[in-house]
Amino acid sequence: MKIAIIGTGAMGCLFAAHLYDAADVVMVGNWPEQLAAIQQNGLSLEGVNGRFTHHPIRATNNPHDAAPVDLAIVLTKSWQTTQTAQLVHKVLAPDGVALTLQNGLGNLEKLTAVLGPTHATLGTTSAGANIVKPGHVRFAGHGVTHIATTNATAHIIKPLVEILNQKGLETHISNEVDSLIWGKLVINAGINPLTALLRVPNGFLAENPITRAIMAAAAKEVEAVAHKLGIQLPYPDAAKRTLAVAQATAPNRSSMLQDVLRGAPTEIEAICGEVVKNGRLANTPTPINQQLLKLVQSISDSPMTIAELQQIMKI
Repeated sequence: MKIAIIGTGAMGCLFAAHLYDAADVVMVGNWPEQLAAIQQNGLSLEGVNGRFTHHPIRATNNPHDAAPVDLAIVLTKSWQTTQTAQLVHKVLAPDGVALTLQNGLGNLEKLTAVLGPTHATLGTTSAGANIVKPGHVRFAGHGVTHIATTNATAHIIKPLVEILNQKGLETHISNEVDSLIWGKLVINAGINPLTALLRVPNGFLAENPITRAIMAAAAKEVEAVAHKLGIQLPYPDAAKRTLAVAQATAPNRSSMLQDVLRGAPTEIEAICGEVVKNGRLANTPTPINQQLLKLVQSISDSPMTIAELQQIMKI
């Protein structure tokens, strides 16, 4: 199988490294320093146990150098998806499939608008990774990946799931698309904004009573909106699940925190912004998510304190 990883950030590197030995893998992105490091020295993956593995993966900023591929795994930021869809269109083989593992809502719709509904599917992953420096990624926490499939995508997705499980990334097939994406949205809304505002790893949120309370409240709001929309989450308790993920990925710096630390745009609109928007449509209040949205949109160069956050959130 020929696979293009679209995006050269931490998660793109994590999946590329795990797939390298089992498929023909090429990374496609536009981060100059990362591309140069991988092209010159390959990709180094630092495991959870501290052990390093080296992967001489191909990397390019030209989609034509990667085409045609059987599978494109999309791991760019959600605000880049419209542009990314055009890139994916250039790299996919005629019977190829695009798989989005991105955060937030709306990514699959943007891909299918360009590729057609039979050439795209979605998944979620709670695995964590951090960029240490260009060409060096650290596996920050084991998680579970769920991928939706249909008759049109099964010829690609089923072999992919087998490969990922063989390579140590626990992966399952699911046909509950809405459940998958809203289940991940709960986690993103509960964890990512707080880590970005406070500049802390995931585990801090589980240890502090104030952040635990805010994290739970944000998760419960997403759960309430999903319930009102008739969407059943893939777990019985949103707050407990979010806490469990924060604990399981304790050393991890969320993608939103990494964005803030390097001065890049965040995905807050695709996460809390979508919760607020859907809450209005469902006539369900989402004050915690609305406040997190505003705070991240106007984030400062200095981290907030717990006291400041508690005063604003009134928790």
